Amino acid sequence: MKNSTKIILRKHGWRIDRFFHHYIYFVFYQPYIRTALFCINLMGKVSWLKPLNPIIDAMYQRFHAKVLVPEDTAKIFELNQDIAAVSSLNKRIIPYKYAYKILFRDPEAIAVMDCPCRKVLPPFEEVNCCIAIGKELSTFWLEHCEKYNARKITQAEARAIIEAHRKTGNITQAFFKVATGGSTGVICSCSPEHCISLRATRVTRKFHKRLSQSASSGYSISIDRKKCNQCGKCLEFCHVDALSIKNNGLEYDTDLCLGCGLCVERCDRDVLSLYRDSGKPLPLDIEMVKREFTQ
Repeated sequence: MKNSTKIILRKHGWRIDRFFHHYIYFVFYQPYIRTALFCINLMGKVSWLKPLNPIIDAMYQRFHAKVLVPEDTAKIFELNQDIAAVSSLNKRIIPYKYAYKILFRDPEAIAVMDCPCRKVLPPFEEVNCCIAIGKELSTFWLEHCEKYNARKITQAEARAIIEAHRKTGNITQAFFKVATGGSTGVICSCSPEHCISLRATRVTRKFHKRLSQSASSGYSISIDRKKCNQCGKCLEFCHVDALSIKNNGLEYDTDLCLGCGLCVERCDRDVLSLYRDSGKPLPLDIEMVKREFTQ
């Protein structure tokens, strides 16, 4: 048994079921995601079946993502100290019942491997953009995920990967999963056409508009209507239909918006800007976490 396997076995203690789930999830990443995709497609065909709502919600409470804006992502990849915020107060940032721990141990130890979502949907590309932060997880990937082209990278390289993918319209998300420890660790550049969590949210919002596997970044969009010429560029990078152009000009639905910030980056007239929205969860801002959530 490899050392990284022993570490996650000890991590889960008597919950041997979580150890096996953890192991299978990463070692058989693509088959796992392919199975999830099958379930999502099946749900899309029965969106009229409202009794599924509590089942979907229960799944999302255990496996979900937090959308990140560039500034908050950059702070994560600049960490040179461990961060441990594990109390239920974290639900103000990660608004789910389970899997809300913000843990970064040895944050300078980073690995990247192929995104499984891109491999199970056309054009079935190998895109090296799924990032593990921390010695425990990155070592596990390096020891077990050679078939997914896992490799060690620096913090600067991780930031460059994120930045390159944002230019093509990919959303930055941090993932939390009960079976893998319920904490931070994986950050991915999520393609709206391929990402299983984003596809799941689009499907399950047909059941109920508040069923989302992705939590808002904590930011909303402010619009300077005097500068807007209704060119529509921002719409190209809004993957949740929060922006639209109608008779009264650019319209914005803050409830649909995930606060990813892609539309802001796309606009070249400085029409759009991000602001912290008190009506949404707090951002995953590491400086704020260190100041207010660590013990």
